[in-house]
Amino acid sequence: MKKLFQNAAADIPASVVVLLVALPLCLGIALGSNAPLFSGIIAGIAGGIVIGLLSGSQLSVSGPAAGLTVIVATAIGKLQVFEAFLLAVVIAGCIQLLLGFLRAGIIGDYVPNAVIKGMLAAIGIILILKQFPHLVGYDKDYVGDESFSREGENTFSGIFNAINYITPAAIVIGVVSIFILMAWEQKTIKSKKIFQLIPAPLVVVIMAVLINQYFISFQPSVALETKHLVQLPVASDPQMFISFFTLPKLQYLNNPDVWITAVTLAIVASLETLLSIEAVDKLDPYKRVTPSNRELKAQGIGNIVSGMIGGLPLTSVIVRSSANVNSGAKSKLSTILHGVLMLLFVMFIPGLLNKIPLAALAAVLIYTGYKLAKITLFKEFFSKGWDQFIPFCVTIIAILMTDLLIGILIGIAVGLFFMVRSNFRSSVFVVNDQNNYLFRLRKDVSFLNKPIIKYKLESVPANSYVIIDATRADFIDQDIIDTVNEFTYHAHLKNITVDIKRSFSKPMHLLFSAPDKVNESA
Repeated sequence: MKKLFQNAAADIPASVVVLLVALPLCLGIALGSNAPLFSGIIAGIAGGIVIGLLSGSQLSVSGPAAGLTVIVATAIGKLQVFEAFLLAVVIAGCIQLLLGFLRAGIIGDYVPNAVIKGMLAAIGIILILKQFPHLVGYDKDYVGDESFSREGENTFSGIFNAINYITPAAIVIGVVSIFILMAWEQKTIKSKKIFQLIPAPLVVVIMAVLINQYFISFQPSVALETKHLVQLPVASDPQMFISFFTLPKLQYLNNPDVWITAVTLAIVASLETLLSIEAVDKLDPYKRVTPSNRELKAQGIGNIVSGMIGGLPLTSVIVRSSANVNSGAKSKLSTILHGVLMLLFVMFIPGLLNKIPLAALAAVLIYTGYKLAKITLFKEFFSKGWDQFIPFCVTIIAILMTDLLIGILIGIAVGLFFMVRSNFRSSVFVVNDQNNYLFRLRKDVSFLNKPIIKYKLESVPANSYVIIDATRADFIDQDIIDTVNEFTYHAHLKNITVDIKRSFSKPMHLLFSAPDKVNESA
């Protein structure tokens, strides 16, 4: 316990920032999922406390994820009873727990770095584009929406439509909020200890509330309407607060749609979590590595708890996690405290939270997005070469135009193409001097190299001397061996002399045939 609190000076302010970011996201994702609003808050609390305590990640923050809204909304519509959906969440958690014991967490290790960094940059750009309408007072989409299109409006048309619905008070609050966030980053302010202890987003929220209260008192016509503020369900008494929590009903266990939903949630939530913790580990200043199998177990238990008390399914979430990192958190204490604070705040001061303007929170998210998608990141990958820059850019575009998982899969496919292309080029080296040809096989030569080897061998003119050097190859596919053997058997018809060099000491299945007119040496 002492170790948990050793970074409290950094983690406590960070937990406040994560709370401010998480509250509207939890509500917005519940709204977008057609679920009870408080189910998003329950998920946020469970994600912070339960997963925070069990996870091996120091900086990852879990909660309801925007990437699951379509699945959740469809499932709730199909099952029709929310308690049946909660049962699916509990079963999904059990499946995740099983996946953790089966050591399925290794899947995340196969995602290329260019794709992971592309995902972070894409999330940053999405935050900037999606939060701009909220910054100016156009709150048609729920806070936290990451989809490209919704209800006949896409990300870009939403920005243009926002210009027609500008709210003066939101603009004032948004501009002041951005200014405070930028000023807080200046060296003259950062060097002073008092400013290090007070997180800038907290100052932004307090200032935004005061500005709107001023408008309410002196210029009511300009003040923000309720729809432009955080809208947290408020309980009039303890009994009503307890009624916000819902239990799943076991009577729906025999419903096949419950099991289909559970399996879908388990797979998608697990993939999103594994991708998120890979990304968060890249953001971690200390580059600590999260135990992926332990994370799946923690997520499973978190989803079981969330489903048992009426919450939405959970994943590790990039937006909250990046806000946690950017706020200077150093350990999991920040994640746990944000869950504790969320529980206390919704219990005792929900009315105060409902005074927070969405424009101020949009400014915080936009600034978080800017830090994720800095120009220096694009320059870094451009300098690494096209085989890194193109998968990076394709991942960004694919996520922007589709969603997180589809975009990641497209990015992985492009990254795999460049990996195969690089291996394809470097595995076979061909050089010739007049009628002397050297074919050098290096590293791993797979069947993918067969077309180029076959073409080059058959292009050798008559009366030539060919050396096939396999001494530097660690592995040679049987298809390549067959191709070389076929060439050696008919090479004499063109009066081609073939000399095969291979290392007999290497334990590999390199079984080149050696006809009479073919020399084979070690």
